[in-house]
Amino acid sequence: MEHPCNTTAAESGGVPEIKAENKGPSEKDMSGKRSVKISDEIKKKRSCQRPIEALLHRLHLPTLTIQKQHQQKLSPEDLLQIRPSVTEHHVSSEKNLAHVFLHRLMMLDYRARYIPVRQDSPEGTITHIIEKENSEWETFLNSSVDTEQSHVHPMDVQMAVFHCSDNFLKQMMVTKLSQCQYALPLLVPDPVTKEIQCPLWTFRQIRKPWKVTQIQDGSRIVNMKSISVCKAQTPLVSFFRLGSPSVSKSQLLNALINNRHSTFFHRNCPGSTRARHLMDGVAEIAWYCPAGKPTDAFSDCIAFCNLHGDALNYKTQCDILIERSSINIFLVPSLQNDEESKSLISTLSQSHKPLICLIEDESGDAAMTKEGKHKMGLKCRHQSDVSEELTKIIREILSSLEVSSSKPLFQLESMAELPGVRVDESDLACQKGRSAALEIVDMIKKDNVDISETKDKFLPFQACLRHQCLSVPAAEKQQKNQQQLMGICQKQPAASCSKLIELFIKNLWELPPKDRDYFLKWTQIFMDDLSTENISSLLQSFDDKWSEVKCDKSGPLLMKQTELVSLVKKLQSASFGLEHIFREMGQIYEAQTSTTERESRPTGWCEYPKLAAQLMISGHPVELMDGDAGHLPLKWISSLLEEVMKTLGDQKVFVLSVLGLQSSGKSTMLNAMFGLQSAVSADRCTKGAFMQLIKFSEEMKKDLKSDYVLVVHTEGLQAMDSNTTHHHDDKLATFVVGLGNLTLINLFGDNLLMNQGILQIVVQAFMRLKKAQLSPRCVFAYHNVTDVVPQNKMDRMRCLQEQLDHMTKLAAREELCDAECFSDVTEFDVQNDVKYCAQLWESSSPMGPPNPDYSESLQEVKDTILSLQSGVITLSQLRTNVENVWTTLLKESTEAVMVGQVIEEKKQEVLKRLRHATPESQQYVEGLLKQKSVSQKELLMVCSLFMDELDQSCEANKHRSSSSRSWIRCTAKVCTVVTGETFHAHASILEQVNSALLEVQITSPQDCDIIIVFCPITARIGSDVAAALSREEVSSSEKPAILVLMHHTRNVEYSTGGRNWAENYPTVKLEVHVFFHDSQHGLLKCDRNEWAVKEIQNELYKHSKYAWSNFFKW
Repeated sequence: MEHPCNTTAAESGGVPEIKAENKGPSEKDMSGKRSVKISDEIKKKRSCQRPIEALLHRLHLPTLTIQKQHQQKLSPEDLLQIRPSVTEHHVSSEKNLAHVFLHRLMMLDYRARYIPVRQDSPEGTITHIIEKENSEWETFLNSSVDTEQSHVHPMDVQMAVFHCSDNFLKQMMVTKLSQCQYALPLLVPDPVTKEIQCPLWTFRQIRKPWKVTQIQDGSRIVNMKSISVCKAQTPLVSFFRLGSPSVSKSQLLNALINNRHSTFFHRNCPGSTRARHLMDGVAEIAWYCPAGKPTDAFSDCIAFCNLHGDALNYKTQCDILIERSSINIFLVPSLQNDEESKSLISTLSQSHKPLICLIEDESGDAAMTKEGKHKMGLKCRHQSDVSEELTKIIREILSSLEVSSSKPLFQLESMAELPGVRVDESDLACQKGRSAALEIVDMIKKDNVDISETKDKFLPFQACLRHQCLSVPAAEKQQKNQQQLMGICQKQPAASCSKLIELFIKNLWELPPKDRDYFLKWTQIFMDDLSTENISSLLQSFDDKWSEVKCDKSGPLLMKQTELVSLVKKLQSASFGLEHIFREMGQIYEAQTSTTERESRPTGWCEYPKLAAQLMISGHPVELMDGDAGHLPLKWISSLLEEVMKTLGDQKVFVLSVLGLQSSGKSTMLNAMFGLQSAVSADRCTKGAFMQLIKFSEEMKKDLKSDYVLVVHTEGLQAMDSNTTHHHDDKLATFVVGLGNLTLINLFGDNLLMNQGILQIVVQAFMRLKKAQLSPRCVFAYHNVTDVVPQNKMDRMRCLQEQLDHMTKLAAREELCDAECFSDVTEFDVQNDVKYCAQLWESSSPMGPPNPDYSESLQEVKDTILSLQSGVITLSQLRTNVENVWTTLLKESTEAVMVGQVIEEKKQEVLKRLRHATPESQQYVEGLLKQKSVSQKELLMVCSLFMDELDQSCEANKHRSSSSRSWIRCTAKVCTVVTGETFHAHASILEQVNSALLEVQITSPQDCDIIIVFCPITARIGSDVAAALSREEVSSSEKPAILVLMHHTRNVEYSTGGRNWAENYPTVKLEVHVFFHDSQHGLLKCDRNEWAVKEIQNELYKHSKYAWSNFFKW
């Protein structure tokens, strides 16, 4: 098959060559021949370029030109604007294909590769035949579809966008293709110049995880690996076709590596057409990543390459891949008729490279012709049999190469050494950025500084603040204000600004914008590689040391534990990224603005905010709160926002804050919804809080009355691997919620206990803001939800509402606020403000693609967020809000510490004077003071009450332990009404309600303070409740009542409905639902029942002998 660009000049309509006469050619003749050849060459290129130009015109993309410097390219700025959402699975016009493809690809929807076009007006697609006297059958035969212009091939859309994008958008695009488990372009012919290009830069952010299985001493050992694909050394298996076989090579290749997903596009994929313009000659690459299971096709990672088109027409690509591959596999229709194919196969069979030849017109099993050379017939064979046998042959060849130690390994970075191939990283701007970044990294490496001391050496201002915070006791740390924390840094000499920071800032100032972008990317890549290398070695050392501790318990255990602690500290220090360098800039500026010394200051320090503002405007994340020290450099942030306003004006912004547990998918979600790049990479979790600007498109600005979205992204709350405290999480949550117009709260899965901690933190934050007359809104997003059927959805909503209301009551008691439910604190509708997101991956295998439902559910979350946009603020108001919220937080922290100190003093005084009490009283009170469930205000009240009573009657009652208890317990007089069989569940509830601070006394209806009605549901809930509350002891007394609705079930997820009985029965002050069953000896052990007991306790406190509200006025 001849490539369309290989036609002669005569065939393409050009001027034929002029034959020379027998006499020697004159200079004039030679000149004429050269001009004719050049003219023919130009015409050839033009004839090949016309269909490509037509394709780009159909897709509404910029035309490609030979003058690259004048080429208009798509950039990340074009993509990352917030545009109207794409909800349909098709487009009405081809001109929208490119935009929708990019949008869906960024949302991790692998269906982006095929987007059907459904014309708004179908006229003209059918050729209507004018009927004369033909029969209906003849008319049907003569009717035809207009095939003058078929729909665009899906891979032409992908490659057209690729060619029309700059290198940064290409990198984003290829990274997303990799996440969607698609093959990536490795060798790409330029559509205009036909020059072969290798887009090595586009692979730089891709990492592949896999599990290697090894057999040692008869046992299987599985090791986890995660390596940058540019540095990974793996075998390479390349596939080629000769001629036009009827078997799909790409489909056969997919069966080898991932039979459930079309990694390589093939002719049977949806949307495939015969006409394609940009894929022939393209070599794509994909990696098989094993999951460490016996069902893995291969035990280690293998790279597979696929050359599209007839290999005979693309000699350069074919030669490169044959040379670099460990195994070459050729698919041919026949070796009998095509001499050119036969010659190539014959030559390859003589080389040392392993060769597998798949012959379409031959039958029979695979046969080895000689060492490393195999052939297999495909005639009358099922594809599954072929792929199974082919997998077996590949495994055997790789095993034999490994035994002989002659297995060639492929590395992407080696492609930069190929002659005749232009690598995108050879561009001048990229080279300048790389050289500047290497200077930074070499400076870190050359001194061989211990990992634990790296930050101290190169980030002295930041280290100063960190050590100051670590050296201050937790109780005192919260009292340190901004000036106190920066005091030591101010005293440091100006020379303490490290050479690394000076060089980094110098590059930011001097490099042109494009070179600077490359510099930042390269710096991030190099530092991530460095951190990953350090962390991997430290984790290995930790595992080895931990194994020693477990195996050798008789040895010097204390010494080994000390070594483990040292390794943990090194692990915490090993994380050194671009975000730490930017943080140091802020600390330097903060220190210099706070000191009066003017000698030897860092050069240009006052221009740092302007520099950071330029980066923020271009889309880079900026750190708000230091994740290590919990510190916000207020002057730095204020000056930075001032510089942003000078450049953009006082634009209107919608502030979106994001909270969630650690590793709950916040960064992945924001990247998919808005295209945000995480400020932290190299497999590290976000620390602190970052802000990032995203621009609205012009059409969105008109509808939403806003210019930008400011996303405030935080570290995960309740992190298991950090030293953060509950106070740190409270402060962080209150700060970002206070800044946001709306807060998106990530919840992970259906585990109520897992989400309980973050809900408590969130409710506490909203309660504090309510006291400050702030009322931002919130949206909850449940991630990794497996099923969202209506019944389960309603149950989840009900459970969430109950949790939020319960925690609101607890927070109201702590914060002295009047709130009974979460909607009293902030505007919240559980029906509309709770969204459910499907799990991200279709399977747990490293080869599993993303779940398409995930992208659809994220689109719904995004639409909800934008629809709730209200109370938009300006950048100047944002700057004021940052200062006000942070200052208030510091003030509250100081007050909280003072309260803590008062309580600690009271506790110590109580413990001291307990020496005069009985041993039983001592044990009781000491246990009470250690309880974590008792709030600070309750504890202070108990201490004060105990001290007063002890002063009055210590001597008289020191031998009466029962009266000692009465000094510090509240008493609730309760009448119980049981309306049916509970299997002693009601007694269990009363037993649990009794606590260290509350004593329940059972009395008559006349003497009680409150009635508890235990109502087992036996028929319809309405009739059972009516019967219970109409009983004489309940209805005649008109005393407040607690209604306990008891459901006989073993299903802890049982739906209890959502009716509020207090609306019909005013005496009902509280209603709770509990589960019980005779097989469980009454009350079930579940979260719902625990919450019910807590609610009953809280209600009884209000009606007890010592009303808590009286003591809250201390």
